[in-house]
Amino acid sequence: MFTSESSPRSALVTGASSGIGAATAHRLSTDGWQVFALARRAEKLEHLAEQEGIIPIVCDITDPDAVRQAYAQVAEAGGIDTLVNNAGGALGVETVGEGSVDDWRWMFEVNVLGTLNITQAFLPMLREHGEGTVLNLTSTAGIVSYEGGGGYNAAKFGEHGMTGALRLEEAEHNIRVIEVLPGMVHTEEFSAKRLRGDAAAAEAVYAGVDKPLTAEDVAEVIAHSVSLPHHINLDQIVVRPVAQAAQHKVIRKG
Repeated sequence: MFTSESSPRSALVTGASSGIGAATAHRLSTDGWQVFALARRAEKLEHLAEQEGIIPIVCDITDPDAVRQAYAQVAEAGGIDTLVNNAGGALGVETVGEGSVDDWRWMFEVNVLGTLNITQAFLPMLREHGEGTVLNLTSTAGIVSYEGGGGYNAAKFGEHGMTGALRLEEAEHNIRVIEVLPGMVHTEEFSAKRLRGDAAAAEAVYAGVDKPLTAEDVAEVIAHSVSLPHHINLDQIVVRPVAQAAQHKVIRKG
């Protein structure tokens, strides 16, 4: 499946239809990587399919059968040495006492079990390669709790814990496991989905914040960390805008 060391690097990026996932697929492809851009919505992948070096794959990561089919597509096309688990999301800002069990279940299934499905499917391929990389995009919500974030905190704490265990377990297979934990990132869909389509409320999240991170900012961090020599493992990278000194301290102007 894998050829010489001079072969182009190859990555699978999940949640690639928009935001950080789309920016990462674009950045890696621009850097010369072969990229499999995986997402649930086919129509959202069309713009990426037009870029040379990107192969779109339609897949719901919470569906094990769909994940197996995606694996077969990637294997047939030559395989990967890098897996970027970006797919995830938040839903709702209710307190723990008022939160919807359905919202919590969705967040756990996408952020934790979806990541688990993809990782379990592709670990044998990464082990076979001999110098595999798994990068999990979690969140600062996975290391610091905040009011109204209980469900998302629980999901991202779970994904954070899984990432740490994976690093310990796969070191003997020479697989490096990287975790990127973004803070405040201004993307089109994340806050809008979390706030159930309330565009005004979504925009208010970033009101007065000087230069919140963009999807391209995080994609640059991801591209750098997976492009370093393989023996260098950036275990955890917390990345925030300067205006967000901590989860509970955000500088707003005006």
